[in-house]
Amino acid sequence: MTQMITRLNSADADFQTQLQQLLAFEESSDHEVHQRVQDIIANVREKGDQAVLDYTNQFDQCGFESATDFELSAAQLKAAWDNLPKEQAAALETAANRVRAYAEHQKMQSWEYTEADGTMLGQKITPLDRAGLYVPGGKAAYPSSVLMNAIPAKVAGVRELIMVVPTPQGVTNELVLAAAHIAGVDRVFTIGGAQAVAALAYGTESIPAVEKIVGPGNIYVATAKKLVFGQVGIDMIAGPSEILIICDGKTDPDWIAMDLFSQAEHDEDAQAILLSDDADYLDTVAQSIEKLLPEMERAEIIKASLSGRGALIKVDSLEQAAEVANTIAPEHLELSVEDPEALCKHIRNAGAIFMGRYTAEALGDYCAGPNHVLPTSGTARFSSPLGVYDFQKRSSLIFCSAEGADTLGKTASVLARGESLTAHARSAEYRLK
Repeated sequence: MTQMITRLNSADADFQTQLQQLLAFEESSDHEVHQRVQDIIANVREKGDQAVLDYTNQFDQCGFESATDFELSAAQLKAAWDNLPKEQAAALETAANRVRAYAEHQKMQSWEYTEADGTMLGQKITPLDRAGLYVPGGKAAYPSSVLMNAIPAKVAGVRELIMVVPTPQGVTNELVLAAAHIAGVDRVFTIGGAQAVAALAYGTESIPAVEKIVGPGNIYVATAKKLVFGQVGIDMIAGPSEILIICDGKTDPDWIAMDLFSQAEHDEDAQAILLSDDADYLDTVAQSIEKLLPEMERAEIIKASLSGRGALIKVDSLEQAAEVANTIAPEHLELSVEDPEALCKHIRNAGAIFMGRYTAEALGDYCAGPNHVLPTSGTARFSSPLGVYDFQKRSSLIFCSAEGADTLGKTASVLARGESLTAHARSAEYRLK
């Protein structure tokens, strides 16, 4: 195994080229998938509930007789919560409370100020009317994803939150439904795939159209989100999961190996990278990887991920490690060093930063509080984690007094006539004293 994970050294002349090759990932753009999703969206727009019903029965083998079978009642969600084992219920509640407490700090507030002549300028913050949450179903059941997507929306003040979750062969996941109950989801429909995204974007007789769609899904869901963007907002198009760890060589190597595994086990395309200024320590972590891998349930996936896209990288210093991290712009960044606050000052690009030896990235996935929906594939250079602000809109406020209209009108008139927009100029000039 130790021979299979890529070893890089920042001192090598071609290091930057090697790094870019390591990071390169282009999800296969399947023309057939694209065309199929386009057809599904068009069909849902034209036939509404009937199209969603047909696709759901075809793909998920649900045997629904009508669109009224899609929706789960509030009583069903509450029953799922009431019937949870105590330990699971307590963990879910703790996570929900922490996510909510963190989200409360993210709320944007309206503001305004008044100038000397009585002109008022400001910004009005308004929540979205309705948001849609896509939750994977079947083998993949992510109650944590329900909390991370739903709670910020409710804290933002979204009036109605619609959740869609496929239930292959009619099987529901009780933990997911319990999470929907505790997170305050308003309505749940047991549909999935591109047809669910289309229904949320355009609405059907039974499923209301939303303003924004958030949540992860397979390539059909991701493609559908791309294609309906513009009709609705979307959170992001997420790539494979990533972790980058910077370590000074003083953290237990088994801890670091397992932290790398925690992302590598997602799928073969996940990326796990370790940076250290201690070459001997990289060797020790490689030994831990070899030792611990056979114990893992998803050993084959982890092995494929580490051999295909993982790396152990020797750097000259922790400051250089920070620069490499800024180039990579990882989804998850662990600063497993003696003084993480000092090193954090050098970090500009990262989705979430986990500071100190005891802060495993896995804590952020479930219950630390900050959102686990994070920018991937280097998009942390310009994107942010999902948050309350994603469910709020900003409107500009402008109120002119008579005196303000006179002052601003003269300026606007000059600029408008400079652009040969006479009606603009005269509209402003009518209000001059």
